[in-house]
This record gives sequence, structure tokens and C-alpha cells, in this order.
Amino acid sequence: MPQTHAPRTDGARDLGRASRDTAAELRAATAARLRGAHRAGVRRARLVVCVLVLMLLGLLAASLLLGGVKRIPAGDVLPAAFGLRTGLADYVIFRIRMPRALAALLAGALFGLSGALYQRLIRNPLATPDIVGISAGAGAGATTMLLFAPAVPFGTSLAGLGGAFALVATVLALSGRGGGVDTYRLVLVGIGLSAVCTAYVNYLFTVAGQHGIAQVMRWLVGSVNDATWEGVSTLAGALAVCGLCAALLGRSLGGMALGDQLALGLGTRVGAVRIATLLVGAAAAALATSVTGPIGFVSLISGPIAIRLVGADRSVALAVPIGAVIVLGADVLAQHGPVISPVPTGVLTALLGAPYFVWLILRRRQGAPA
Repeated sequence: MPQTHAPRTDGARDLGRASRDTAAELRAATAARLRGAHRAGVRRARLVVCVLVLMLLGLLAASLLLGGVKRIPAGDVLPAAFGLRTGLADYVIFRIRMPRALAALLAGALFGLSGALYQRLIRNPLATPDIVGISAGAGAGATTMLLFAPAVPFGTSLAGLGGAFALVATVLALSGRGGGVDTYRLVLVGIGLSAVCTAYVNYLFTVAGQHGIAQVMRWLVGSVNDATWEGVSTLAGALAVCGLCAALLGRSLGGMALGDQLALGLGTRVGAVRIATLLVGAAAAALATSVTGPIGFVSLISGPIAIRLVGADRSVALAVPIGAVIVLGADVLAQHGPVISPVPTGVLTALLGAPYFVWLILRRRQGAPA
């Protein structure tokens, strides 16, 4: 008997060894493909970032140089941008054009960050701060302060933050279902609350003075025309803090992209991460709005553009420079574009974003992926 079973045993061992070798080769091939895809994604992301940085530098140069520098020597433009000149060069370049360009860049970065955070968290391209009412809440708070206490230091920014956080709490309370968040209801509740905030601002106009109304109307259209170095400091600080918080939340958001149940299984504190992400996104949108006014649709389009360029995993980080390019480019065009200039920056971003919003709605009605 042992002599008759020995060949079968050796054959089974050979077959098992061959299966293990095949499985190991498949695992090695799969790992090699994943590493190759990862390296390709990193190279693509680096290339896109380099292109965006070059676009930002070009737009910054255009913002400083366009509009006439005939009475300013060419060699004085760059030193004047850093405050190293006096007289006309200091006034035109350092006190007017440089704050305006930096405010547009930083505000766009904050709007892009806030929109990408919301879209990544809620997994809905419509769920951005300007669509779900967060920007409207910030605008209502900032308008109240501009009309009734404009001299309070940092009052507009703090009131904008308060309004945005109040909207976040209200939207979460009204859109919750079964311990989670119904994203469809969240968008509808946000649109409704945005209308309430708009009605509140309109009511304030009926009781405010003419001077205050004129000031707020200029602010509501969204513009960086009156940007100051104080506003630039506020935006830079907000971008540093919100960007750091977004980086810390990145890994958890990646886990939540698989679904709340899987994220819980992986040890992610879903509730805490959701609230923290909503607050960080609201703070970014509110502080940008408090300085430049509600520049619409930037948060809506920055994230989807980033996803198409580098994929969802890196979209939050890339939405920052994309938002900066959109707002700074729109501001340069608003100042110097043929036929249309001068117009507020928010007008151009609305002309760009509104058709995209309608297209997005139509695609979702047809069942197409966003």
C-alpha cells in the first residue's frame, strides 16, 4: 500500500507547491501594478502642482504689472512688491495691487479647500458650503456686523464664523437620520436655510442707513477691490490653520470614503471626524467670505476639477491651488478683460460656476456619476 500511495502524495505536494507559487506570483504582480500605479499617480500630481504653481506666478505677475506701470521703473516693481520702495511704486504696487492679488489667491485657496472637504466627507458634489448655506450663514453674520458695529476689531470675521457654525449645527440637526446624515436632505435643508439667511439680510437693508447699505452691497457681490494687508493676514492665518486641520483629517476621510460602517470597523471615529470636517470647512469658507464677500461657485468647481486631474485621494490638497488659480484668474480678467472689465470678481466666478451647477444637476437626474 505505501508503495502505491507514494506517487499520489508526491503529485499532490507538487500540485500544492505549484498553486502556492502561482498565488505568490499573482500577489507579486498585483503589488507591482499597485506600486506602479502609485508612482504614476505621484508623478502626475507633481506635474499638476508644478503647472498650477507656474500659473499662479504668471497670474501674480499679471496682477502686478497690468494696468499701467509707465511712471514706475521696471526695476522697482519687484522690490516694491515686498515693500522696499517708497512713493508712487510703494502706493501702487505694495498698498493696492499686492494685497489685492494675495487676497484673491488666499481666498480662492480657502474656498477650494472648504468645498473639497465637504464633497469628500459627504460624497456628493453638490454639498459645498455655498450650496448648503454655510456661506450664506457667514454672510448673514458678517452683514450684521458691517451694518451695526463696523468698527469692532475682527468683528466681521468673528461674526462670519459665528454665522457659519450656527448653520452647520442647524443643518446637521435637521438632516440627521438613523444616527447618520442623509446627504440629499442635507443639500435641501442647506438650500432652504440659505434662503432664510438671504431673507434676513434683505430685512436688515430695510432698517439700515444708506451708507451702511452701500457698503454691504459692494461686499455682497464678492470682490477683492478693497483688499488690505489686514485682510491678507486674516486669510493667511486661516489657510495655515485650516490646511493643517485638513491634513490631520485626511487619513480618516480616506477611510470614510469606503462608507461609515467600514470606517467604524477600521477604528475611525466617524461622528467626531464628520463634525470636525464640517467645522473646518465652515471656518475656511466663513473667513474667506468675511474678507472678500461671498465669491460663489469656487468651492463647487475646485474639487471636481482636482478629482479629474489626480483622483479622489489627492483631491482635497489639489483643490487648494486650483481654487487660488480660479479666483486670481477671475480677478485679473475682471480688472483687465476686454469688454467686460471692470466688474466684481464674484460676477465672473458666478458666470463660470452657474452653468456647471446646472450641468451637474442634469447629470445627476440622468443617473450619471458625478
